[in-house]
Amino acid sequence: MFKSLAAAVAAFGVLTGGAAAETYPSRVITMIVPFSAGGPTDTVSRLVAEAMSKDLGQQIVIENVGGAGGTLGAGRVAKADPDGYTLLLHHIGMSTSASLYRKLPYDTLNAFEYVGLVTDVPMTIVARANFEPADMKALVEYAKANKDKVTYANAGIGAASHLCGMLFMSKIETPLTTVPYKGTGPAMTDLVGGQVDLMCDQTTNTTNQIKGGKIKAYATTTKERLAALPDVPTAAEGGLTDFEVGIWHGIYAPKGTSPEIVAKLSASLQKALKDPNVVKRFADLGTVPSPDADATPEALKAKLTSEIARWAPVIKSAGVYAD
Repeated sequence: MFKSLAAAVAAFGVLTGGAAAETYPSRVITMIVPFSAGGPTDTVSRLVAEAMSKDLGQQIVIENVGGAGGTLGAGRVAKADPDGYTLLLHHIGMSTSASLYRKLPYDTLNAFEYVGLVTDVPMTIVARANFEPADMKALVEYAKANKDKVTYANAGIGAASHLCGMLFMSKIETPLTTVPYKGTGPAMTDLVGGQVDLMCDQTTNTTNQIKGGKIKAYATTTKERLAALPDVPTAAEGGLTDFEVGIWHGIYAPKGTSPEIVAKLSASLQKALKDPNVVKRFADLGTVPSPDADATPEALKAKLTSEIARWAPVIKSAGVYAD
């Protein structure tokens, strides 16, 4: 009798889970972006959320929960009800925070369900418009000769700009004076205003500023030049070899969200990434949507797992940690 009861309970769970998925979503969905409004990840999230909203028939609203390198927002989603109404759109920092932070309020690999990869955004090494070095080679020479004077802006520990800058300084074997900000938005404002010298950030945040002549571009972190920035050489062209960095983004749900709801969200994401507006806007910003094969739970989980392993030794070598 016990076995029959257990089987009945299990069957009831499957049925109710399926029923919930059939009616999902029946109200507004909140997508947590763990960085400030106006930054590159925020831009990506709003484009995708708009397209997914059209497909799902319910609005997806963006809530910016910045702080602690994205871990505050991720932590909130990890504790949220697993009903599909609270999602997380995070970037590469999801993988690096596992090594950067000694104590996280969640288990990175096991506190979430995976929806899929969104895009892999290239980075650009940029400077204030009137910065003296003319090209990448001159930049490296100038930075080495003036390491105590050159200031490098980033959006805080764990941010994409911080990671790229950490690799840049490691590559040229020269520590620079870092100036952390509470988000890429204020960091870019000061770069445009000439208060800081350098920054390395995603094309989604730098492309329009470069095209407008508000900042100087030295290189992209891609194998080939970008169609959106054809006049900007790659880092390799500028003499900085083996410096390919992409800031990938993924969507997550709280652990325990039903497989049916996750599948519906993943299918919606795949449709959203084919939306003509998303494709065009991504192209304008120097990136492309993830293909269907990557916009899946399996691909995102594999990416996160491999990236945690990739970045752990880099962070350990740099000796950069946060409480």
